[in-house]
Amino acid sequence: MRALFKRHPIAGTGFVLACAVTLFFLVRLVLDAIYWADPAHRDQTPAPWMTPAYVAHSWNINPRDLRAHLDLQKDEIKGRPTLKRIAQYQGIPLEQLIAELTLFLESQK
Repeated sequence: MRALFKRHPIAGTGFVLACAVTLFFLVRLVLDAIYWADPAHRDQTPAPWMTPAYVAHSWNINPRDLRAHLDLQKDEIKGRPTLKRIAQYQGIPLEQLIAELTLFLESQK
């Protein structure tokens, strides 16, 4: 292996980097699979810190349907669009947004 790196240092470095990137995504895949396999993370009651994507994944619904229900356009809210930030942006109480979202989610099941 050392001879390969001595003869082809750029290719060897590229190979090591490709292995590192592959390992990173493999670890991330396994951690996500373990996290979402836990029944405690399914059908969670919406909370202020959750994003629409997290809620959609937890409830196993199409994120586009959820964004349409929340009346959100792509990249309408800068940064991380949590439910709390969405309520502030729309000028409605957070409790109202969560109550309406909960009704919508239960109607999708």
